[in-house]
Amino acid sequence: MDYDTPLFFHIMQYAAAADRDVIDLVSGGPDWEPPTALREGLHDYADGDPAEFQYPPSDGLRDLREEIAARRGVDVDRVVITNGAGEANYLAIAAALERDAGSEIILTDPVYPYYPGKAQMLGADVRLVPVADDGGLDVAAMQDAASEETAAVLVNSPNNPTGAVYDAETMEAMADLAEDHDALLISDEVYDHYDYSGRFESALAFDSPHVVVTNSFSKSMAVTGLRVGYAVFPPHLVDAARTRHMLVNVTGARPSQAAVLRALRETGPDYYEASRDLLRERIDAFTDALDAAGAEYIAPEGAFYVFARFEGFPGTLDNVERLVDEAGVACMPGDTFGTYDEWVRFALVTPRAEEAAHRLADYDF
Repeated sequence: MDYDTPLFFHIMQYAAAADRDVIDLVSGGPDWEPPTALREGLHDYADGDPAEFQYPPSDGLRDLREEIAARRGVDVDRVVITNGAGEANYLAIAAALERDAGSEIILTDPVYPYYPGKAQMLGADVRLVPVADDGGLDVAAMQDAASEETAAVLVNSPNNPTGAVYDAETMEAMADLAEDHDALLISDEVYDHYDYSGRFESALAFDSPHVVVTNSFSKSMAVTGLRVGYAVFPPHLVDAARTRHMLVNVTGARPSQAAVLRALRETGPDYYEASRDLLRERIDAFTDALDAAGAEYIAPEGAFYVFARFEGFPGTLDNVERLVDEAGVACMPGDTFGTYDEWVRFALVTPRAEEAAHRLADYDF
């Protein structure tokens, strides 16, 4: 996997330059409305005192950290506000490697490509472990892969790209694995609001000094551009994470943190249920059309992606470009996500997702 130029950008640019109408199913940027309270918070912030436009505390607005801590059942001093979940995962991987307890990061295969990219950038060795046939975590295979060189096990539930949701038993096994090998379990829970199975379990359910949880409001509040994420570190690792965060970013953006805080306080569960209902409908319509196209796919239990393959049509970059040119559908090649080069990933964050599925059903693979 090549991280010099992320393929996400290449394919989006290729689709934008196409000489035809193209439905973009490439990147996971939600197309629905953010919470009303978030918009109101930004409007009100613009009329605030000039002092409110200056640096916030480096680890985030205290009120926001307290709100997150209360919701996650942790001490506020363990919470660091980050530049999205991307930075939170970077800080977590760095924390794992700085412990001098191994140099290897264990990841699932397929995997969101920025995880191995960050790990390799920080000098880690990456080990990919294939998932089970249904896309779920293969616990025994993860256990077999762990060794004295394991610095961290990084998991993502609900999962990108498979849509798998890891239950309490699975997460407890991963926390135990981390403890047994003096490693960190890094649990990216950015899609936690999009669990359709009812089985999602946070790694914070297990009170362990070997667990780091990362998250953001990018997906749950449909505000990927505001860049408000967070990490919950064990007490003995949080000071080093704060220092690295300060050196890399100084601090995060105060207006977006303030708006997210207001949205957390004033947005009820109906907002999130409406988003889930919308995505359930899109997933059902999209997979029905994939059935008509004779495709194989992993039925997603969470998130908003569908990982699929078409017989005789490997998920290579060349074939993805062919789909753009000939079917008017842009998606991600499977080899972006590890060794699954027969597969492609579709992000169902457009009102045209069903139309895209019908284009695929009509395409001559």
